[in-house]
Amino acid sequence: MIKCTKTSTKFANLIKRKDIDLLIDEYKRIISLFVDLLWNEDKIQQFIPREITSKIETWLSARMIQCAGKQASGIVRGTKKKQQQRLWVINKLNKEGRLKQARKLQRIYNNIKISKPEIDNVEMELDSRFVKIDLDNSTSFDGWVTIVSIGNKQKIQIPFKKTKHFNKLNAIGTMKDGIRLSKKNITFNFDIKEPAKKQDGEVLGIDIGQTTTLSCSNDFSTRLNRHKHDLNSINSILARKKKGSKAFQRAQQHRTNYINWSINQLNLTGIRQVNIENIKNLRKGRRSSRKLSHWTYADIFRKLESACKNNGVLVVKKNPTYTSQRCSQCGWTRKSNRNGKLFKCGSCGFTYDSDLNASRNIALELTSIPKKQRLKRQNLKGFFWNAEGQEPIVPVVQKENSSLKNSIS
Repeated sequence: MIKCTKTSTKFANLIKRKDIDLLIDEYKRIISLFVDLLWNEDKIQQFIPREITSKIETWLSARMIQCAGKQASGIVRGTKKKQQQRLWVINKLNKEGRLKQARKLQRIYNNIKISKPEIDNVEMELDSRFVKIDLDNSTSFDGWVTIVSIGNKQKIQIPFKKTKHFNKLNAIGTMKDGIRLSKKNITFNFDIKEPAKKQDGEVLGIDIGQTTTLSCSNDFSTRLNRHKHDLNSINSILARKKKGSKAFQRAQQHRTNYINWSINQLNLTGIRQVNIENIKNLRKGRRSSRKLSHWTYADIFRKLESACKNNGVLVVKKNPTYTSQRCSQCGWTRKSNRNGKLFKCGSCGFTYDSDLNASRNIALELTSIPKKQRLKRQNLKGFFWNAEGQEPIVPVVQKENSSLKNSIS
């Protein structure tokens, strides 16, 4: 598998940073021109023919133009492929009579069909023809990246210092020859052998929340960082910032750093499987506050799955229905059991943190509850919900609750 890490370009002097900015601005301009030329083409090749590249007027070398053309071709082909997938889904929804969903997706399709792909955040993708990486030098820097074949007989030497993440990947993997370059960062790629999945160990359940980012069945939960912030307070800061401003971008980076830091606290030693909630379309069809809109559970999932993959841990997504309402001690499931962060079982009196209680339930192999049964909203009166293969934990139940349990089992 390929892993990447970033180092800063801030160690370059002012003249070199200006050269980097000039190169990237010109490179993006060429990509934009190629996107314009290719957008209305039916068949797009990976390598753009010479009759098209020769139309571009620039001070960049022919090799650099070819590199920009290849990257532009990939951007356009990727966008068109997604459009084809959307069109297939639209036709399928229309055939199934799901006209509202089809119209919504059709609007997205039409907007992208009219507008071309955005390239503002595109980084230069440079292979071994343009890049020489030197990690063995006698300077005060950890390494140098030399960019050649730019044009006008120009080359740029960029010093950098290694990060902890760089050293970690360098110790377990092999560095690839190419890099990605932006005005602020150099991204290095490492080829790392994927570890085999663990066969022995425990199953860890993880509940993902807005207040407490991670709550685990082994009683671990995320805490405030050294700046006394958690994900909830960071999202509050984001909600007060103007979208697109530098303060907003700093708060976004703060949120990313907190998520990464929280997941890095997880100890996956002795864990063979992680069960997480299968959350999707959480805010679909609902009005939510600006603060809640910044709760990016998808980012948490991606980072968590990446950490598990690196440690050979299997990730299994579980249906979160009723897991926060079920007592992890006796199996009594009722909506009134949970009150915010406090869980108190109405049957056995068990009291615990509601997120930690939910994580214990996620770790279990609970019998599935059919949609037909969920629509009856039996959780308002309550029922006993036991794990697969388990005998009822509470031997004596009320008559109506016993019939509910049997109907669900």
